[in-house]
Amino acid sequence: MEFLKQAVSEAATVHEDEKVQATVKAMLHRIKNEGEAAVREFAQQFDSWQGEFILPDEKREALIAEVPQSVKDDIDFAHRQIRRFAEAQRDSLVSFEIETEPGVRLGQRVIPVQCAGCYVPGGRYAHAASALMSVATAKAAGVPFVVACSPPRGTSINPAVAYAMHVAGADVILEIGGVHAIATMASGLFTGKPADILVGPGNAYVAEAKRMLFGAVGIDVFAGPTESAIIADETADPMTIAVDLVSQAEHGTNSPVWLFTDSRRIGEKVLALMPQVISDMPNADVCEAAWRDHGVVVLGENREELVDISDGYACEHLQIIARDLEWWKNNLKNYGSLFLGEGSTVSQGDKCSGTNHILPTRKAARYSGGLNVQKFMKVLTYQELDEAANLTFSTAGSRISRTEGMEGHARACDWRLRKFYPDTEWDFPVYDQKRYD
Repeated sequence: MEFLKQAVSEAATVHEDEKVQATVKAMLHRIKNEGEAAVREFAQQFDSWQGEFILPDEKREALIAEVPQSVKDDIDFAHRQIRRFAEAQRDSLVSFEIETEPGVRLGQRVIPVQCAGCYVPGGRYAHAASALMSVATAKAAGVPFVVACSPPRGTSINPAVAYAMHVAGADVILEIGGVHAIATMASGLFTGKPADILVGPGNAYVAEAKRMLFGAVGIDVFAGPTESAIIADETADPMTIAVDLVSQAEHGTNSPVWLFTDSRRIGEKVLALMPQVISDMPNADVCEAAWRDHGVVVLGENREELVDISDGYACEHLQIIARDLEWWKNNLKNYGSLFLGEGSTVSQGDKCSGTNHILPTRKAARYSGGLNVQKFMKVLTYQELDEAANLTFSTAGSRISRTEGMEGHARACDWRLRKFYPDTEWDFPVYDQKRYD
């Protein structure tokens, strides 16, 4: 393995993380103690917002009316794709019941959580697609109450975002952003509906708020800056690679973009093209910083080594522009979402192809996938044993409990044997019913 380009030191990132953690911890502490009053103060401080937070129906309708029909059509198209894929995921989860032994019924129920909080960023860009990814997936899962929020800019949230939330089925829309939005949804402030799970992308402060609240509520993924990698062999088009890397670099100055290739020619050509492609961007400063500080080009010996390199990075988005796409699909294991072939770009997945774009970062793809219907659902198990089954299962349970030294557990099984088989002599200590009459 050889680096044709490496990222800069991560020391500054570590220092910034510590600063973010301290700020978020202090804000969450205030909101926990002061509730809605603290939220109102933070909204004024960060967004100059002094209005109500729940978007009323008449204002929702007015915002929707501002959205051009062509934009509505595109959002509707994306919503159909995202909803269709999420419904297919839901249908792959089944409730069932089986009889494992005579008189033993085991089963599972698959049910949605009761309230989901969906965060939609609203800083540099208007993330209408993010509203669809979170809200539509929750609704496909059957979540009965979904709260969606996004930071206001001026007098309201972005109209296209409001329309996307509306189409996706948000029950309540909050005009609020940042750490205080996450805490508001987690606590059920202003709505009276505490979220069981918090989902959606956001900046470092939003991500840290979700991380700190995890446990008290569920979250979708541990999120960091957007990551994108491309695996390319000698058949790839260097310009396609450069365009796609730059397209993902515009997420932010701290967004890594990586190229893994077994062709020195491809690697060097992409390195030569990147400054030119970046300079043509309207937000060239953002893309240039991301590429300069976090861009990586790795040269491997063969495709097997490229798989090892890629799985080590465990990136959020992974594109394959190489021969034998099926081989890559079958051998790669660590990624958030996979884009196969030159016809597939991350931008499609980010906006409209149907798979979810809320994905694991910072190597979390080693153990987790991205947001999906299953994140909004619980698998609940149950069992029922009849009297006859207790002869087998209570005796086994009693013996295993005593092997572990757990006498109380053993006696719970013993009691059932004595109760269901009163005429049988048992050689274990058991509660004497007469002592309790």
